[in-house]
Amino acid sequence: MTESELYYTLALLQVEGVGDIVAKKLINHCGSAEKVFQSKKSKLKTIDGIGQFLLRNLANSSVFKLAEEEIKFIKQQGITYASFLDNEYPERLKHCVDGPTILFSSGNIDLKKHRIVSIVGTRQITSYGIDFCRKLIEDLSPLNPIIVSGFAYGVDIVAHQAAMENNLQTIGVLAHGLNQIYPKTHHKYIAKMEQNGGFLTEFWSSSNPDKENFVRRNRIVAGISEATIVIESAEKGGSLITASLANDYSREVFAVPGRTTDKYSSGCNNLIKTQRAHLLTSAADLIYILNWELNSKPTQSVQKKLFVSLEEEEQKVYDYLLKKGKELMDIIALECDFPIYKLSGILLNMELKGVVRPLPGKLFEAI
Repeated sequence: MTESELYYTLALLQVEGVGDIVAKKLINHCGSAEKVFQSKKSKLKTIDGIGQFLLRNLANSSVFKLAEEEIKFIKQQGITYASFLDNEYPERLKHCVDGPTILFSSGNIDLKKHRIVSIVGTRQITSYGIDFCRKLIEDLSPLNPIIVSGFAYGVDIVAHQAAMENNLQTIGVLAHGLNQIYPKTHHKYIAKMEQNGGFLTEFWSSSNPDKENFVRRNRIVAGISEATIVIESAEKGGSLITASLANDYSREVFAVPGRTTDKYSSGCNNLIKTQRAHLLTSAADLIYILNWELNSKPTQSVQKKLFVSLEEEEQKVYDYLLKKGKELMDIIALECDFPIYKLSGILLNMELKGVVRPLPGKLFEAI
């Protein structure tokens, strides 16, 4: 995206009545944001949903002054930007009709050829939620996923911290411009996050962390990722909005179950009960549903240790695979008398111990 196109796109987004859906429609129809302003009214009238009110507002030249001021800020702060037409723009977000027209970013974000999961939940996270979140990310770390969250209190910051502890790229999606951080107490995490990951936002430097911005921010969290995980949530909350958006975008949604009496598990339990989320009890559930394979991470190979301690159930599976050589997961489950959900966890632990390896077509073999 050239600076000239950035200028006209920013100006277009400041036109009253133009949101992301309308802006992208105009740009796609005219060929560029600059051509939107250059096009005759008679041509713009032919675009579905474009009326006299918007046509009058396109003639308001004050939007160009606002665009100039924002570009000045972008240059001063060294902010990276990408439009929905750019290769650098998140691929999955391109398929969301209401995705941002432009995204601003800071840090060292690399979204190409990566598994991306969003982790959300309550700001009043419990010890149960903290332990589960940290263990989940630790168990997922061999697959090198990018962990996305909203950089808020509670589940968000725990997810970011756990990702950093496991040397995973992590991205905070902000509900305000890159000229500030909310909450301020999280300022101490900025430098480390930007070393491997960073921050994304659609908001300008003039934007404040207003309540409605957090709801808008949630569609980026849901749309950018392959799956959204809700760790803990009350009956109502922003994380449930994110889960709903993820469902609307045809993304996988997972929820961590809790006791029926736990306030901050009621939202998760309802998601599972109404079949709007998969039940998530361990990393193995996510890996199985998303059909991820541990051995696909190029930077890390699984090597069998000289002495490995296997649990009784693991030993049963290992002995079976030694005898058979390689076998389908469904057949292993049948022959070893384990349900699939349980076997997936056993196989994951065995992969981490380096005693089995997955093969294409859901085959497994002993090492």
